[in-house]
Amino acid sequence: QVQLVESGGGLVQPGGSLRLSCAASGADVDIVAMGWYRQAPGKQRGLVATITSGGATVYADSVKGRFTISRDSAKNTNYLQMNSLKSEDTAVYYCRAVVQIGSLVDYWGQGTQVTVSA
Repeated sequence: QVQLVESGGGLVQPGGSLRLSCAASGADVDIVAMGWYRQAPGKQRGLVATITSGGATVYADSVKGRFTISRDSAKNTNYLQMNSLKSEDTAVYYCRAVVQIGSLVDYWGQGTQVTVSA
């Protein structure tokens, strides 16, 4: 069993920065990829950024140049540095991990609220 623990959300003014963290726990976890998704009220959950075990990254067009995803493989932790935040970035942010346990299995965190407001 894998558990994801997210931290770092909160309230920030437009133009500000936040860093989200997601730590995966579980014995002998083989994490293939980790990432962040977000869901705003009345909208579907969508991709923010992902990073593979090899370091390849994918970003949503709306966050390119402002957000950076990184990972510490030794700690099974990934980070999302969010700069130049806009009101439209307001959402619940969910961490996702794709784990190799025989087949590939998805795990999700509980979500952390990010609110960008003056």
